[in-house]
Amino acid sequence: MNNFLDVLAFSFSITMPIFLILGLGIVLYKVKLINDNFIDTASKLVFNVTLPALLFISISRTNVSSETDFSLVIYAMAAVVATYLILEVLMKFWVEDKAERAVLIQGAFRSNMGIIGLAYCVNAYGNDVYAVASVYLGGVTILFNILSVIGLSRGLGGNINAFGILKGIAKNPLILAILAAFVTSITGLKLPATVYKAGDYFAQMTLPLALLCAGASLSFSSLKNGLFGSLLASVGKLIFIPIILTFGGYLLGYRGMELGVLFLMSSAPTASASYIMVRAMNGNSALAANIIVITTLASLITTSIGVTLLRSFSLI
Repeated sequence: MNNFLDVLAFSFSITMPIFLILGLGIVLYKVKLINDNFIDTASKLVFNVTLPALLFISISRTNVSSETDFSLVIYAMAAVVATYLILEVLMKFWVEDKAERAVLIQGAFRSNMGIIGLAYCVNAYGNDVYAVASVYLGGVTILFNILSVIGLSRGLGGNINAFGILKGIAKNPLILAILAAFVTSITGLKLPATVYKAGDYFAQMTLPLALLCAGASLSFSSLKNGLFGSLLASVGKLIFIPIILTFGGYLLGYRGMELGVLFLMSSAPTASASYIMVRAMNGNSALAANIIVITTLASLITTSIGVTLLRSFSLI
């Protein structure tokens, strides 16, 4: 009994801090202590400055060499492609409208790894997790962007612009920071201690600020529209994909932190970028927003259950 309570306490130690900060973001927005302008500015600051700095400092401190194991991110990328193709097939049986189906599929496979997924990992394993989680984040983020453009272009009737995809990837601050950090680590370049100190300040600020913005930007007003499709995509995002990716990782022999990162990153809710992309392509943005709201709140429960089960069997 005591062991189960310890496992349960560990699970909630991962999800409850995130739930509280998301909730605080909602409250602060309701009482008008933060507004849309703050959310927009702070989100840009996190995406363009603080999160790239955090990832750069964390990875550059690790010893990356030719012997570094990249098998986890290679498996994750292969698994994401596989689940995307499975969703394309399965969704045809439940959703006839091609445009709506494209929105649902993106909502089901695209995770908010850079904010909530990373926060889950840090709460579970501390700063040591950056060496594993950052590589995962970089590789899968590139893939998410490619698959999202392909899927939405097919569904919404747009043209697939390969140059545009590559340009977007090349300009992504997170990917640029991760690549720069790998170059720094591989070449053995030592940065001044003051740079690392500044990076630590960014690390302490990034996730709380990002989570506050995520909570404040949740909109509950459109939930009554397209609820069936939203729930369908949410089940795929929070149950179908984490089970497949984690079970596949288990069969390949991943345990401990690596299996934990695989589960926590895949169980993160739908990325807010999915809403932005759907709106930019004149798709059903209300449906995309529904999926983000449902998965953000439900992820706190499903992730706690998943961590409890995996921890009970001493797998993570």
